[in-house]
Amino acid sequence: MALSPSVVPQESKEDNVNCVETKPSRTASIASEDPLQNLCLASQEVLHKAQQSGRSRCRQCGGSRMFYCYTCCVPVENVPTDQIPCVQLPLKIDIIKHPNETDGKSTAVHAKLLAPDSVNIYTYPCIPEYEGKDHEVVLVFPGPQSISIQDVSFHLQKRIESKGRNKADDLDVPPRKLRRTKAEEGWDLSDSTRQGPELKRVVFIDSTWSQTNQIASDERLRELLQVELRTRKTCFWRHQKGKPDTFLSTIEAIYYFLVDYHSAVQKEKYRGQYDNLLFFYSFMYRLIKNARGSGEKAKPQPIQ
Repeated sequence: MALSPSVVPQESKEDNVNCVETKPSRTASIASEDPLQNLCLASQEVLHKAQQSGRSRCRQCGGSRMFYCYTCCVPVENVPTDQIPCVQLPLKIDIIKHPNETDGKSTAVHAKLLAPDSVNIYTYPCIPEYEGKDHEVVLVFPGPQSISIQDVSFHLQKRIESKGRNKADDLDVPPRKLRRTKAEEGWDLSDSTRQGPELKRVVFIDSTWSQTNQIASDERLRELLQVELRTRKTCFWRHQKGKPDTFLSTIEAIYYFLVDYHSAVQKEKYRGQYDNLLFFYSFMYRLIKNARGSGEKAKPQPIQ
């Protein structure tokens, strides 16, 4: 499974955005052929040119790579940085990468490349400190205790209320007197309820599915609320046999979480703000699909 200025598609910037539209009568058939067909993306011409010119050197480590360096998380020399979109995210993203995960096969680096100020990648067993923050951090991972994105605010609010009750129990003061004191200080007890809980950070696991449980069961993540993307289906070319199609690649999981969060939690109409997170992913998807369609042996290889 697996921020700098935002590049958001706008009507006034049609020359910089490739917003693909399809005729209604063909939408269903095209979507089945290419599930990424209707993304609003920045121009991928820079990637087409890089593909034609071949591998290039990483600006930092000097390694020979195609498109980007998966070690340094930067574009290579023949991919100008100013032609790569930067996506502004509403939340911080932490990716916990399994040490045995092959860097060249991982899509987690796409998130770091495209939203560098919002995304951090850690190699397990290195995990950030989340203790005491379980009311503002969630882990995206399927399981028996997982909830849907639609229920995130409700469950985070319950955790906030639980913490409030525990604090009140620790004070050697009758609850009614505590409430009167707060009111006298001009503090409105209903403020936090009206505003609702604020989700600040989302954790993703970057690993083959056979290795994810080792990370998900770590005591440092065990207390986090788990969220499952139950309605999204993967189009990853390395889909693992025996796993449901709702098990997404890392970049798919990040993208779909943000899209659903925007609609279900922020209650705003989604207008393609995060589509550029799939800038590299959609390009590679079509490369592999076209190669297979032309009869070539297109067994996916690491981007090296």
